[in-house]
Amino acid sequence: MRIMIMTDIEGVAGVSSPGVDTSPGGSNYPNCKRLLTEEVNAAVRGFLKAGATELLIFDGHGSGAIDYEVLQSPAKLIHGRPLPPITWLIQQLCRRVDAICHIGQHAMAGVRDGNLNHTQNSLEVLHYKLNGRPIGEIAQFVLLCGECHIPHIFLAGDAAACREAEELNPKVVTACVKEGLGRTSSLTLSAQDARALIEQQAEVALKKHLAEPIPPLRWPGPYVLQKCFLHTECADSALGASPVSLLDSHTVEIRGETIAEVIYQ
Repeated sequence: MRIMIMTDIEGVAGVSSPGVDTSPGGSNYPNCKRLLTEEVNAAVRGFLKAGATELLIFDGHGSGAIDYEVLQSPAKLIHGRPLPPITWLIQQLCRRVDAICHIGQHAMAGVRDGNLNHTQNSLEVLHYKLNGRPIGEIAQFVLLCGECHIPHIFLAGDAAACREAEELNPKVVTACVKEGLGRTSSLTLSAQDARALIEQQAEVALKKHLAEPIPPLRWPGPYVLQKCFLHTECADSALGASPVSLLDSHTVEIRGETIAEVIYQ
C-alpha cells in the first residue's frame, strides 16, 4: 500500500497567524516548518503500523515547508521550486500511489471559522466554484486524484478543513488538531496531543480503507470552474491562459471535459 501525503502549513497545530507563521520571512516560520514535519512524521508512523509500504510526501506549501532533516525514514520527499504543473505531476505519480491524504490542511476561502482559510492565493482569490459548488484546495486535489483512480482516505487540519473533507466524502477519516476562532486565531491542541491524534487516526484510516476500500471521488462532467478574484487586475491576468473567459470584472470561467483540464488552470 503506497500513500502520498499532500502537505500544507496553515492547518498545523501551533500555526495560527498569517505571515509570522506561514511565510518564509516570518519570524516563526522555521519553527512552524518543524511543527508541520513532525505532524507528517506522526502520520508516517500511523500508516506504517497499518501496513503502508511506501510513503511519498508532497511538500505543497508555497516555497516549501518541510524540514528535510527532521523528516522520518522511510518517507520520501517530493520537493523543489518551481514544481512542474501539479496536474502533470499527479498524472505521472498516479502509477506509484494507491491512496492520498492531507496533513496541515486549511479550509477554503471565506469559511468564517477556518483558521488561515484561503484558496490558493489569500491576497487574490475570493472563491472558486466548480459546477456551481464552492470548492477549495481539498476538493481540487481530491478530485484530480480521483480522476486518476486514487482515493482520499485521511485529512489532518483544523475543524473547518476536517468538515470540508467529510462533506466531500463522509467515509474519510480526519484528525482535528485545532479550532478556528477566526481567520487569524485558533484554539489548538498541544503538539504532543496533535501528533498522537494524527498517528492514531492515520492508522485507523488505512486499516479502514483496507477493510472496506473508499472509492475515488468523481463528479460528473463536463466541468465549469469559476474563479472569483478580489481585484480586477487578477481576473485580467488570468485571461492569458486558454480556454479562459471573463464573466465579469472579478470572475473568470474555465470549461473542460475532464477535471485535469480545469482544476489547476
